[in-house]
Amino acid sequence: MTIKDTAEEWQVRATETPFTGNKTSVRTDDVVMPDGTVVRRDYQVHPGSVAVLALDDLGRVLVVRQYRHPVRQKLWEIPAGLLDIPGENPLHAAQRELYEEAHVKAEDWRVLTDVYTTPGGCDEAVRIFLARDLSEAEGQRFEVEDEEADMELSRVPVEELVRGVLAGELHNNCLVVGVLSLVAAQNGEGLDALRPAEASWPARPFEV
Repeated sequence: MTIKDTAEEWQVRATETPFTGNKTSVRTDDVVMPDGTVVRRDYQVHPGSVAVLALDDLGRVLVVRQYRHPVRQKLWEIPAGLLDIPGENPLHAAQRELYEEAHVKAEDWRVLTDVYTTPGGCDEAVRIFLARDLSEAEGQRFEVEDEEADMELSRVPVEELVRGVLAGELHNNCLVVGVLSLVAAQNGEGLDALRPAEASWPARPFEV
């Protein structure tokens, strides 16, 4: 048996949007269950995101530390951001985020993995890229604001990040998934066997 997620959509009898925010909204659907009953489901509607696991020549990952108000913590994360433009090429968005958050560019890009962050309550889909052959970006640094104005930047060995994940000291989902996927790829067919950066992404279709 092949273990693979498959597309499926159950009948929706009614839908409404009780809340619309700046970037996301909340939707309420009346969904028909397999036994014919109708159950109400509330979930966050999200434009999607990209994240970048940037790996330097010394085996260190570029990480940022940022305050996250919902969990009341400063979390170590990999650079990430929203897909602000409908249909935006996720590679271009990832390159933009790496530049804005770390003032770094990369010559080698591959898809590390695709995930749904919280599929029980949100439709957010994230594409995590692997970026290698790093160098300082040209020009002036991007001017950050709000939570990002207090952001710290560091480069941490992969082994230390794995230790922190397994010790329960690092919690950001993109960092956790990205770092463990990196190690799995390194111990498997190798990083060059990863999908190309422009690989299709059914969860968030885009134009190349």
